[in-house]
Amino acid sequence: MDARSELVMRCAHKRALQIGPLSNQAFAELMQAVSDSPQDFIDDEAEQSFALLGDVLAYYKQSLLGDEFLDDESFFRARKQRLSLLRERCEEVVTLDSSNVDARLLLVLSSDDESNEQLRALIELEHELDGERGQLEPGNADAWEDVFLRPRLRVKAAIVRACLDSARYGLCVKKADELMRLSPSDELGARLSCALAYARLENEAGFDELDMRYDRRGNAWFYLARVLLMFKLDRMAAARRALAGFNRLCMGGAYALLRPTFVDTYLPDRPFAETGSFEEAHMAVHEADPVVVDTPDFVGWAQSQPDFEKSAVDFAQRYGFDW
Repeated sequence: MDARSELVMRCAHKRALQIGPLSNQAFAELMQAVSDSPQDFIDDEAEQSFALLGDVLAYYKQSLLGDEFLDDESFFRARKQRLSLLRERCEEVVTLDSSNVDARLLLVLSSDDESNEQLRALIELEHELDGERGQLEPGNADAWEDVFLRPRLRVKAAIVRACLDSARYGLCVKKADELMRLSPSDELGARLSCALAYARLENEAGFDELDMRYDRRGNAWFYLARVLLMFKLDRMAAARRALAGFNRLCMGGAYALLRPTFVDTYLPDRPFAETGSFEEAHMAVHEADPVVVDTPDFVGWAQSQPDFEKSAVDFAQRYGFDW
């Protein structure tokens, strides 16, 4: 979530409504003026609370620096304190403006409840928002283009991820499809969770349709999902080819799969990662964990494939990771 960018867009659109119809050039100039000094354009509690939330998130991200130098006990103690402070600050934001959907979402995500409880709370939040503002329905335009709808889309994306995490694969596919119909550009990556769910459901037709819908733009989630899907369908030659592709195309993919490590809760949405990067592979393996756990022979099989473990060891030695 780029809070500052969205704050600029929100303030610019509100000011444009106050001014009246603007040419494209005039609106671009307004956007630049708002970007130069957003605080000068905040004139209601909604944008004041959104700006405050941006400050909260910036402070939270800053507090993550240096975690890699902590031992496990110190890390989880610091994490608990961070989440507690984040909840306190988000409660302040909601007190200022109860309509701040992102703050309400963060209160759910930062609770650190187990996956079933978190999914229940997220669905309750979605129902509350539908009751307050009406259900979102697909239209001619991508809902992501409306900056004021983005918080509600983030709630839906969190539900998709929570469905996968709690092994509700059919519901994951259903909720992901709902979100992709609202926002075909899928800036929040519902298709990534959906691909993994299709793999667990052994639904090759659904997976291929999804892959084609997004022009087969490969990434770690789709590469890994294809390996899992072929393995579960017992098409081992195809599974071996897919595994080799995952290893070749995802930096450190073999290491991420054979030595999975902790990935913290996305607050509020999945962080950006370059396609093919280790960060992307790391997140994809983390999100695939429920599917991998449900496929107990998978990791052992992957490790036994020629050069796969060697690739993981070489990556660990090159970048100073433990093996």
